Amino acid sequence: PKVPPHTLHTLITLYHTFSPLPHFLSPMENQKLTERSSSSARRSLKRKLEEDLQDDRKVSPSISSEDGHQDLEREVRTQVEILESSFSSSESDRASSKRAIHVLSEFAKNEEIVNVIVDCGAVPALVQHLQAPPLVSEGEGSHIPYEHEVEKGSAFTLGLLAIKPEHQQLIVDAGALPHLVNLLKRHRDAQNSRAVNGVIRRAADAVTNLAHENSSIKTRVRVEGGIPPLVELLEFVDSKVQRAAAGSLRTLAFKNDENKNQIVECSALPTLILMLRSEDTAIHYEAVGVIGNLVHSSPNIKKEVLLAGALQPVIGLLSSSCSESQREAALLLGQFAATDSDCKIHIVQRGAVPPLIEMLQSPDAQLREMSAFALGRLAQDTHNQAGIAHCGGIIPLLKLLDSKNGSLQHNAAFALYGLADNEDNVADLIKVGGVQKLQDGEFIVQPTRDCVAKTLKRLEEKIHGRILGHLLYLMRIGEKVIQRRVALALAHLCAPDDQKIIFIDNSGLELLLELFDSTNLKHKRDGSAALCKLANKASSLSQVDAAPPSPVPQVYLGEQYVNNSTLSDVTFLVEGKRFYAHRICLLASSDAFRAMFDGGYRERDAKDIEIPNIRWDVFELMMRYIYTGSVDVNLDVAQDLLRAADQYLLEGLKRLCEYAIAQDISVESVSLMFELSEAFNALTLRNACILFILEKFDQLSVMPWYSHLIQRVLPETRSYFERVLTRAIQNDMRV
Repeated sequence: PKVPPHTLHTLITLYHTFSPLPHFLSPMENQKLTERSSSSARRSLKRKLEEDLQDDRKVSPSISSEDGHQDLEREVRTQVEILESSFSSSESDRASSKRAIHVLSEFAKNEEIVNVIVDCGAVPALVQHLQAPPLVSEGEGSHIPYEHEVEKGSAFTLGLLAIKPEHQQLIVDAGALPHLVNLLKRHRDAQNSRAVNGVIRRAADAVTNLAHENSSIKTRVRVEGGIPPLVELLEFVDSKVQRAAAGSLRTLAFKNDENKNQIVECSALPTLILMLRSEDTAIHYEAVGVIGNLVHSSPNIKKEVLLAGALQPVIGLLSSSCSESQREAALLLGQFAATDSDCKIHIVQRGAVPPLIEMLQSPDAQLREMSAFALGRLAQDTHNQAGIAHCGGIIPLLKLLDSKNGSLQHNAAFALYGLADNEDNVADLIKVGGVQKLQDGEFIVQPTRDCVAKTLKRLEEKIHGRILGHLLYLMRIGEKVIQRRVALALAHLCAPDDQKIIFIDNSGLELLLELFDSTNLKHKRDGSAALCKLANKASSLSQVDAAPPSPVPQVYLGEQYVNNSTLSDVTFLVEGKRFYAHRICLLASSDAFRAMFDGGYRERDAKDIEIPNIRWDVFELMMRYIYTGSVDVNLDVAQDLLRAADQYLLEGLKRLCEYAIAQDISVESVSLMFELSEAFNALTLRNACILFILEKFDQLSVMPWYSHLIQRVLPETRSYFERVLTRAIQNDMRV
């Protein structure tokens, strides 16, 4: 029969609404699994809507208006009254009951109408019709008209009403469960037929929907004796009944230890494992779901499942044409591998890795997530790590770090953390740009960020000996892109003691500096970050460090002799004012003053020496430093004082000035500061500018003059790193 347009629209809408729900893993520890019964219940509902009652019906009343709502309510009440008055075995009553139930079931397919049906008292009436009515008379025989069909319709409609959680308890309280359990056994007293199969299947589906995410009802089903007949139905001749029974057991097993134990005690495992090998995708999908829920958080059952021979057929499902079965199989393998090291090895030995890696590249996000989960668990075993990498697992796992799905990101990060534990994988991870991927990733949750940090730390601990030798070999003979990746990774991961051999002796520094010639902004950013890391490891020098002490030990006259005429034997004229000084102090302070007074300059015998190019306040500060060895350098005079210190070769004062100026370096001023450092050979200030330019790449790179600046700075950058990396080694040798 033709499906009416309104029913077809409802079926299409509900197909999308109730398609199987994804299984999400908690990104915290990958322990908390979403209830598989969610997808099972929705899958059952979709099956019901696609396969059930075929009678054509008129368009259901609209409830968009008050009149429409009243018409609908009247129609529902009429059908409920028919059910309440027709519970008998007469043919006319049975026919009336069948028609009324069908009308209600069609209404119940529209979720907007479900509450109206319940509010009009349909539940008790439908529950009553789950059982066969008493015979009208003894001579009538045992046959009841429309036998099984009325009960089937009632079970189906109640299953639809139970899709709303708030109706589940109401249906159970109305006494539905004992009747549904009896329907599960109906094949025992009746010859197998399509009608019998249908009523059993609808009863199993109704149990599934009633128990969905409702722990108390799951327990009630067990108390009412529902589990043994469901296990028995796993071997039923009709495959649709098998699927319905498995779907119900799947729901009942989740987070209910007593139910799990009873399912196992009823010898369900051998049949479920046979179902895993079924050619019917729907059957093996339900079977793997049941086993997954039995195993979850139940180590003892997991052992029984493995002993019963589930491992190989589950691995076989990784290559199923059904993506849902693949997903469930990967999730189950991850659970098998959670704690048992031997099981991890067996899973890999039996061929699970290649299909899991293939699933990592599936367009289906859930498949990628579950395969990453399974590989993450497998990668925590030393024997498996090299094999996963050898089969090509590294690159697809790294690509998953770009996902916007937090669970998928975390599963991939956890798998990479495991792979990084194997020395044979370190070079492969670095070669494909894994370190940069881990460093650049935008990770959604903190546990993923923690996992990535631990992975980088694990890699760092392995950069020595044989592994370092392999990486240096790649840096010499590899393709240019690989050479750069190795140099970038080593800048972040190598020990300070190895920096010279990597970056000076093996030209790693040149590889990093070459990145600044690239037109690719990311290359420049990566180069800046790597050089910053190198500088931080190799030297404590930065613009925020304390200024170093004077390189020459000195004896100072003291504060009281600054501009004091007592014993003064030389006078300076600064801005027309006299400044009294003492030759002995000046001679000890710098080569410039020694040349002035001991050489052939005219100042040698002069009583008054004119200082034409220095302000009084600057000159006074310079002299105060000469007499005391210290002075507070204010930013207002720092540049002029630097010029004076450079002119009179006062290295200690010069460095104090450089340090003070360096505190004021900004994005806007760094170019001028660098020019200043060059003009006065201010090495400390120059180094501070170089480090600032590297550290503030993102802010500076948008400036129109950045390209010009970086080209000016590069030669000095090279000199700085050659000096600091070599000096670090020399210092170690002296120690």
